[in-house]
Amino acid sequence: MMRSEDSPVVAFLNSRAGSADAARKALESAEAFDIRETDADAMTQAIRETVESGAKRVLVCGGDGTIASAAHVLAGTGVELAVLPGGTLNHFARDHHIPTDLAKALAAARGEEFAEIDVGYVGDKLFLNTFSVGMYVGYVRTRDRLEKRLGYRLASVIAVLRTFIRMYTMSVELEVEGRVRRYKTALVFVGVGERELKAPKLGARIEGGRQGLHVIIVTGRRRARLVAMAMAAAARGVERAAEGPELDSFIVERCTIHLARRSALVAVDGEIMRLPAPLELRLEPGALKVVAARCP
Repeated sequence: MMRSEDSPVVAFLNSRAGSADAARKALESAEAFDIRETDADAMTQAIRETVESGAKRVLVCGGDGTIASAAHVLAGTGVELAVLPGGTLNHFARDHHIPTDLAKALAAARGEEFAEIDVGYVGDKLFLNTFSVGMYVGYVRTRDRLEKRLGYRLASVIAVLRTFIRMYTMSVELEVEGRVRRYKTALVFVGVGERELKAPKLGARIEGGRQGLHVIIVTGRRRARLVAMAMAAAARGVERAAEGPELDSFIVERCTIHLARRSALVAVDGEIMRLPAPLELRLEPGALKVVAARCP
């Protein structure tokens, strides 16, 4: 799909982000952007006001969490989202062929190519990449607590170890296409688009994979069996792993997760939040226009 725009693109920059200085220098060098500096809490409202003023495209500087916040405003509006990657992993940029080099990303942000991509919702909360409830939430909380002292990689390793030591299971009912399935599980994972369970790209979006929400439920109770299941899944891939008793996998447009409690801590694109149960998930195909992207 093609478009052109002569006026400067409004670029939103979180002034408190660690990547803010580099992003600011790149934007100023490009001389084609109307830079708006704000903090993370005020950015969503600032983007909403820009959309209401008639903008056709906005650029957001930041990582996956910042991009998801912008997408929540832009999805369904027809306003195009350009991205200047500034996170640790930049999953969204890599999944959608957006350059992580700042100069190349800004050149793409002024280009004419864009794609309409799918997004997921849990209740009214949008997610671009993944949603989960269970042990991954504990992993993220531990990693984030340790990251400032130990750095991202070491904090991640320690968080994995602590997660398996403290692992617990929960009672879950998963409603898919009118059928209810009951589980004792340590993890329910949902990805937008088909996900890879084969090393070395475990958990990554599959290029050209099936459209939908990829729901994966870990069903083994004992820690040793969970570890063995994960290793087997990495080695054998989605279809083979789904044949075994330790993993159920579905690709759906919507589903409901019923829990034994009224609310739960969940991870939405890596952000921890508490949401009321049951958890209603749905796919919104083609809801977000992303600049310099190809549909996966």
